[in-house]
Amino acid sequence: MLTPRENAMAIYNRQQPDYYGDLMDAIQLLPDPILTASRTPQDGLEHKDLWGTTYIFKPGSPGAHPHVTDDNAVIKDIEHWKEDLVVPPWEGWDWSQAKKVAEETDRREKLVGIMFSGGLFERSHHLMGMVNALCAYLEYPEEMAGMLRAIADHKIGYIREMGKQVHPDIIFYHDDWGSKQNVFLPPDVWREIIKPLQQEISDAIHEAGMIYMHHADCICQPIVQDMVEIGIDIWQGVIPQNDIVEIQRITEGKMAMVGGIDGPKIDVENITDDAIRAEVRRAIDTYCPAGRFYPSIPNGVCFLAHNNAVYRDELEKYGREFAREHPIG
Repeated sequence: MLTPRENAMAIYNRQQPDYYGDLMDAIQLLPDPILTASRTPQDGLEHKDLWGTTYIFKPGSPGAHPHVTDDNAVIKDIEHWKEDLVVPPWEGWDWSQAKKVAEETDRREKLVGIMFSGGLFERSHHLMGMVNALCAYLEYPEEMAGMLRAIADHKIGYIREMGKQVHPDIIFYHDDWGSKQNVFLPPDVWREIIKPLQQEISDAIHEAGMIYMHHADCICQPIVQDMVEIGIDIWQGVIPQNDIVEIQRITEGKMAMVGGIDGPKIDVENITDDAIRAEVRRAIDTYCPAGRFYPSIPNGVCFLAHNNAVYRDELEKYGREFAREHPIG
C-alpha cells in the first residue's frame, strides 16, 4: 500500500496509484509566518494586512475578503505608486513554528508545503481595488509593471528564504487570473506584464527545490500554454468551466492538474446523494484517463457538511475503483 505522498507522486510521475484523489490530502501545510501575521480575525471588522490592505472576515463566511475603497486603497494613483507602496520585509521572520511542524511531519507519508497567497495580480487589485487595477493595466502598463516588479522581488526573496528555513517539497502559490467566465486581463496584456515576472518566480521556486503548484480556481484556458511555458508543475483549482479535456490535449500532459469536480453544483440544499456521487464519477471518468489528474473540488470542500461527507465517500470509493480497473501500462 502506498503512502499518501507515494500515491500523489505516482500520479505526478505517470505511475500506477492505489487511488485517484485530492492532492491536498497528501500535503502537510506549514504555518507561514508572513501569512500568519496577516491573518484576519473572523469578527466582521476591518483589519489591515502587512501590505496595508483592508480585509473583512464575516462570521459564517468561507474566508476573509479585501474591502478596498477609494478612501482606504493603498495605491490611490498608480503614477505615484512608489510613494505609497510599502513592501514588507521578507527577512527576519520567526520560522520556529513552521520548523516544528516540518520536523514532526513524516516525509515518507506527506509532502511538506507552504501556502503562498496574494500573487502578483491579486496583490495588485488588493492594493488598488479591482476596477482601478484593471483600468491601470490597460492605461498605465509601465507603472503597473514597475509596481509588480517590486512585489515580485519581495516574493522571490521570500521563496528563497522558505527554501533555506524549512525546505518545502511544494509551494501552494495563489493567484486567481480569471473568473468563471474568462481571464480578467486580455491575454496579451497578461503576457506582457505578468508572465515575465511569473517566470522569474517559477525559476526561484524550482531553484529552491520545490514543486510549483499554482492555485487558480477560475478560467485559465486562454493562457494555459503560457502556464506550461512558465514552468508551473501543477495547476490546482481547475474548474470544469474550462474545457479540461482539450487542455489536457494541447498541454500534452506537461502540467498536472487538480480539480474537475463542480463544487457549486453539488454544494446545494436538496440535492440527492446519487447526484453528488454522479458528479464525482463524471469527473474521474472524464479527466483521469489522460493521466496526471487529481480529482477534487477546486476550492477543496463542500461547505454543507452532509454533501461534503458524501463527496468524500464517493471520491474515496470510486477513486480506488477507477485506479484498480484502469491500470497504467
